[in-house]
Amino acid sequence: MPNARALRPSRRGILAAGGALGLSAVLAACGDEDGSSGGSGDSAGAGKKGPWSFKDDRGKTASADKTPSSIVAFVGAAAALHDYGVPVKGVFGPTKTKDGKADVQAGDLDVAKLTVLGNEWGQFSIEKYAALAPDLLVSTLFDDSGTLWYVPEESTKKIEAVGAPSVGISVYDRQMPESLQRMLALAESLGADTGAKEISAAKKRFEDAAARLRAAAKAHPDIKVMAGSASQDIFYVSGTNLSIDLEYFKSLGVDFVEPSEAAKKESGGWFENLSWENVDKHPADIIMMDNRTSAIQPADITEATWKKLPAVKAGQVIPRNPEPILSYDKCAPLLEDLAKAIEGAKKVS
Repeated sequence: MPNARALRPSRRGILAAGGALGLSAVLAACGDEDGSSGGSGDSAGAGKKGPWSFKDDRGKTASADKTPSSIVAFVGAAAALHDYGVPVKGVFGPTKTKDGKADVQAGDLDVAKLTVLGNEWGQFSIEKYAALAPDLLVSTLFDDSGTLWYVPEESTKKIEAVGAPSVGISVYDRQMPESLQRMLALAESLGADTGAKEISAAKKRFEDAAARLRAAAKAHPDIKVMAGSASQDIFYVSGTNLSIDLEYFKSLGVDFVEPSEAAKKESGGWFENLSWENVDKHPADIIMMDNRTSAIQPADITEATWKKLPAVKAGQVIPRNPEPILSYDKCAPLLEDLAKAIEGAKKVS
């Protein structure tokens, strides 16, 4: 695997790439105490009174005199905490679409009841943030620099001056199960009942979905899958080695299109840039397309070269969220949808 630090692109560059980005190349040791237990040794635990602490994926320990209750989070992290019964007061990042509805990254959040500090890249109202009297800031980590996703770097000192501790959950250089475990551990430290029937059922569904995807990939080894994202001038083909979802799917046996290392070099190893004239460079039977609002959706792609792709003509295009909401409830359907697509796919490449 190439050196992740040396190849790390800027966060702005990653965002500009639409959804071609993913996040993880290394098969994480999910049973490792320090890497996956999360709150077992680092947090106060659900329902306990007294001081609270949690060691995050930057190696930093956030602490407070009591369990935080005025939480502000990146919208995807807020959606995951919501699924575990942990409420947030404020969010930042893609929360509402132009018509005011919940963005795909907002999950089941009632966005009308939340204070939105900023809906786009670079937007983060420090005034609104301070007014919430936050006692915890939560976001994800897209690299190993320790920079919180969607928290403007130029405003970091002012945001820190408000006084709330912060937690970063990594979605970089690991597979989906480890990031899921870490978010669950954070939720538990914040009071979530991780033994609740709903959570246990969601985790069982995720495990069953993983088994189904593994079986589907084994039964259809000839099906090639490509992960893409569309912008006006460029079609991005994502490699699996820095993506928590794609790397996990790959470990389950799914055969993905892999851009060459030379092609990915300019993006720090994340993806390959293709012009629409060359969108047919990589043969694929199924195309997973970025479903975030930052990307052009398949129904809106007018390029003739796209419409001529065998997978497109066969109707074998499915959505993909390159920033999965880290709850078992939201991640299980991602595996189920890919398994279903592989089970029913025709070999067209």
